[in-house]
Amino acid sequence: MPRNRSVSAVLGSSVPRPRPQPFSSRNRSALRRRVVVAGLVVLALILITISFREPTTGPLHGVQSTGATVLRPFEVAAERVARPFRDVYGYFAGLVHVKRQNEELKAEVNKLRQNALLGEAARAQNTRLREQLHFIDSPLFPNDYTAVNTRIIGWRSEFDERVVIAAGRDQGIHQETPIVTSDGLVGSVTQVTGSAALVTLLTDESSAVQARDRDTDAFGVVQHGQGEGSLIMDGVTKDKKVEKGQVIVTAGTRSKRYPSLFPPDIPIGFVTSVGQSDTALYKQIQIQPYVDFTSLDAVTALITRKQTPKAP
Repeated sequence: MPRNRSVSAVLGSSVPRPRPQPFSSRNRSALRRRVVVAGLVVLALILITISFREPTTGPLHGVQSTGATVLRPFEVAAERVARPFRDVYGYFAGLVHVKRQNEELKAEVNKLRQNALLGEAARAQNTRLREQLHFIDSPLFPNDYTAVNTRIIGWRSEFDERVVIAAGRDQGIHQETPIVTSDGLVGSVTQVTGSAALVTLLTDESSAVQARDRDTDAFGVVQHGQGEGSLIMDGVTKDKKVEKGQVIVTAGTRSKRYPSLFPPDIPIGFVTSVGQSDTALYKQIQIQPYVDFTSLDAVTALITRKQTPKAP
């Protein structure tokens, strides 16, 4: 052998070349499985067709029943295995459903509560307006006055004894128009616009009204007392007889010297205590107002065409 021949040439001459392999067993197995699957599909279609066309007493239905009996233990086992997972799924699905249903029920309850509150407020206001109408038709309603029934739409502030009513100059209300309810005197208008008015209540420190004892005709001035919502009757001389429980009403205009914005005989309250001292010039009379100023909702404005009295 010549020495200049390469090793690869020597080895290449001795290694046999690859030959084409015959059809492998793996390919035959895959082909066999495909044939079996296709055959089973065809057989299943044939059996289904025969089952639909065969009566219930046919042999194929019997074979189906036997197969179902044989497979029953496997179905039971599968059921037992799947049941915990199904229960867990059902539990979480139920939680989601209950949560959503709970939110819907809460929204519905809130809506019903709001409707109930609105209905209760409307019913209370309707009752008060009916009482106002009855008061207007009663002999207690002052002569030469007409009524404008309206509602309270707000308080001026948390500390002021002033409210805003939903009627104003367009309804004939003007400054110093008396405001009442069927229970008694409320106050008077101090500011007015076209569609609303500000009413200063009788319990405000700036309010004062000429009043009298309905039984003894003792004359004085009712104004703000020491306690919240309390009233006093000042200016009653010691010689006048005023007793606990007696009714205090507006005095009206008694003379040109004492003009009044309010018509006479509007109830104000009843006497709760009477006191006097040797040094004081007047009696100390405490009054409980008839009007509940904390729950005002509907009032009546007393409209008159008479000229407002002026002090000389």
